[in-house]
Amino acid sequence: MNRLTLMKMRKLRDFLRDDVRRRTDFTQTDQTLGVEMPPVQKPLAQGERLLPLPEWRGFVHPRGALDELIGNRRSVRKYLDEPLTAAELSFLLWATQGVRQQTPARVLRNVPSAGNRHSTETYLALTRAAVAAEGTVAFSPGLYRYAPLEHALVCLGCPDKLAERVTHAALEQPFAGTAPVVFFWACLPYRTEWRYAEASHKVIAIDQGHICQNLYLAAGAIGCGTCAIAAYHQQAADALFGLDGQDEFIVYLAPLGRTR
Repeated sequence: MNRLTLMKMRKLRDFLRDDVRRRTDFTQTDQTLGVEMPPVQKPLAQGERLLPLPEWRGFVHPRGALDELIGNRRSVRKYLDEPLTAAELSFLLWATQGVRQQTPARVLRNVPSAGNRHSTETYLALTRAAVAAEGTVAFSPGLYRYAPLEHALVCLGCPDKLAERVTHAALEQPFAGTAPVVFFWACLPYRTEWRYAEASHKVIAIDQGHICQNLYLAAGAIGCGTCAIAAYHQQAADALFGLDGQDEFIVYLAPLGRTR
């Protein structure tokens, strides 16, 4: 590695260090200054409505002991040509961003987050319909946003050639477009910046890892597989869900499908 490249790498490494916490003036964060806390979930836009997810308990039966699920954890890029059920989708969303307790002061979820700030919004690209227990269509192919407080989906429409657009957003990695569902995780940095200012961004990235690891384990428990993707087309991924790319943008994605 040449000297100039090494200098650049060392500068980028600072993102992983926590020295920034000692350089941050926490007396000047918006939280300390009394600015109202940002909402923990995006509000519904005009015309949007909540589509309740079904109860998964009693319909989805996760299998495998924790040590077995961890031991078998791997990235999967080939999926059976089968849809997920709506109950399975409900379970996966509960496992990754589900709410276990809500009070006026805080919302506790199934994954940890620095300062309980949860800067993540979950988006889905369903390239195949999610079916109900009776085999009928519960959620049609299209784009969705997860509303964890209500455990519901918000339909964002269904663009033409959705699978092709998903593949393009995944930097032309073809397996992404073959999955029946692709999880896209977006970041709203201000939710964490409100409390931690410039010390926010390392922990936002760590939070994403917690979410995706839960997806791996939950997928394995229902006979599915997934593959985390961190190399993607930023502008195409943001445009797919109508994100502004500044105050909200995609940071991680994971195609998921049945393997057995």
